[in-house]
Amino acid sequence: MSDLSPHRRYNPLTDSWVLVSPHRTDRPWLGQVDRDIAEDLPAYDPTCALCPGNDRVQKKSTPEYTSTFVFDNDFPAILTEPGPLPDTTSPLLQQQPISGTARVMCFSPQHNLSLARMEVNSIRAVIDAWVAQTDELGTTYEWVQVFENKGEQMGASNPHPHGQIWATSSIPTLAAIEQRTQADYFEREGRNLLADYAKTEAGSERVVIDRDGFLALVPYWASWPFEILLIPRFEAQRLGDLSTDDRDGLASVLSELLIRFDNLFETSFPYSMGWHGAPGRDKAPDWQLHAHFYPPLLRSAMVRKFMVGYEMLGEPQRDITPEQAAARLREVDTIHYLSGG
Repeated sequence: MSDLSPHRRYNPLTDSWVLVSPHRTDRPWLGQVDRDIAEDLPAYDPTCALCPGNDRVQKKSTPEYTSTFVFDNDFPAILTEPGPLPDTTSPLLQQQPISGTARVMCFSPQHNLSLARMEVNSIRAVIDAWVAQTDELGTTYEWVQVFENKGEQMGASNPHPHGQIWATSSIPTLAAIEQRTQADYFEREGRNLLADYAKTEAGSERVVIDRDGFLALVPYWASWPFEILLIPRFEAQRLGDLSTDDRDGLASVLSELLIRFDNLFETSFPYSMGWHGAPGRDKAPDWQLHAHFYPPLLRSAMVRKFMVGYEMLGEPQRDITPEQAAARLREVDTIHYLSGG
């Protein structure tokens, strides 16, 4: 049991609080235990729409790609042209049009891989594709969201290694909050919030990886058990600011981080992750590029954290401390448990 008493921690990036309850790790668990979702997937699945050469929908097919492959989502959540909206007169019934584009990015042609099991040079190809997509879409849209939902527990409907890119004409709610908090900090302190935070955390017990110009840590204010914040240790506002050497370093750090995730419970670790770069194309010295990783697992490959009850009605709550989570991630091997190494 932790010596810490229950307490709240402040998240300056979202101007919110999280309740930390370390003593709750001793309670017996009689809640949901998910089945082990580890699967022996083939390298090619003839029924998978994302595998090379297979049919998708509406007479579309996936080409015989050999590296990354990006295509417009066949079922987009946003459309390139906004449609008409009904008139509303009440200030409590506000709405606004939105336009954008949604794309799917296949990380690899191999159906049974994940980023954690891909070679570093293949991860580097994914990073290059992220950069190309955000550079292209950022010339048209105010916000470009690169993200990945990995695993059934995070709603992924297809195990093929892939992520998504949504570009929108408006800045979404959480990004707008981060924009405000970083701008407020920069105006008040004359410095970058996340750059200062990275300096504050350097060498702390919450750090998991600190090398090649990138810091990966369980943030002080983390809500999810093994949440990770990934920050460049140099000035970078968008993915397009990453140099050739930066991208090499990021590929290596991502590989290690995701291997540590998988090795923690010896499972293909589920998560939602995404990059937050500065909106628009103007210079934004108050904004630091960063990525969020939100994995749901808590105690094992089959016991996950739920954001329910108090979390939905009050504020997020966690049982293990960020320090304990980071220690567990540091303790696992950096050779993937399925590699046989």
